[in-house]
Amino acid sequence: MRSQWQNLLENLGIWDGSFTQLSPLGIVEKDTPTVVTFEGRDNNQTVYQTVQRFPPGETPPPILELEYKSLHRNLLFFDNGHFSQGSAHYNPVGTFGGEFGFIHEQRRLRFVILYQKGYLDQITLIREKLRDTTVPERPPLTIDQLLGTWEGEAIALYPDLRPPNYTRSTLSISREGNQITQTLKSGDISLTSTTTLEGSRLEFTGGSQPVQVLLLPDGSSTTTPIHVESRKPFFLEVGWLISPTERLRLIRSYDAQGAWQRLSLVRERKI
Repeated sequence: MRSQWQNLLENLGIWDGSFTQLSPLGIVEKDTPTVVTFEGRDNNQTVYQTVQRFPPGETPPPILELEYKSLHRNLLFFDNGHFSQGSAHYNPVGTFGGEFGFIHEQRRLRFVILYQKGYLDQITLIREKLRDTTVPERPPLTIDQLLGTWEGEAIALYPDLRPPNYTRSTLSISREGNQITQTLKSGDISLTSTTTLEGSRLEFTGGSQPVQVLLLPDGSSTTTPIHVESRKPFFLEVGWLISPTERLRLIRSYDAQGAWQRLSLVRERKI
């Protein structure tokens, strides 16, 4: 398995895109064109990052400049450059959240999910492509694209950098009218939840905490609690449908005490 630093280097390049600010219910509030660069320096021993924003009708803010010589434990990468960084502990009285990023075929898809005082406050969807490439954006995700049975392989990384853990799962999603049923099986665990589709939004109440699923542009989705209930485990998840039969998911899992436990990457194929 490659080092975390080598995985970071998968993100090198000039990425043209936009930051789309969404309400907690997935409504687009603002879209800002952006340019994000990652440059390797000193024989790739240092990574220099810049973020430029171009708000329509406004003077662009100063360029944000960042330099990396090492990586924090709250930031973990997978071999192909997928990553997540965020809060190590849930904060019920302040700001809490995380960033999630995928890379596939010269495109990046990222999310920033933020909570204030335990309530989902803001979602930022970031769609990017490498400069001088022409890979198109994917259509908005629909529930019909997810219907069927998906076999998944998950790899879990841990903040203490212990060896990764590998598991397999099966996710089945069916529809009758606007009623959606999903069953997740992993090892000896089987969980079934049913909900009603409301536009591009679903809310499941079968787990330890109610979660909301938003179906979003570029084949993307988020699965998060609207309100994090104390003393109960929870997770933040984002997904990306990269082909009609392939889907990626990133999941940050927290225990009942609010401590970050692991980051999981799930690769699923429809069977």
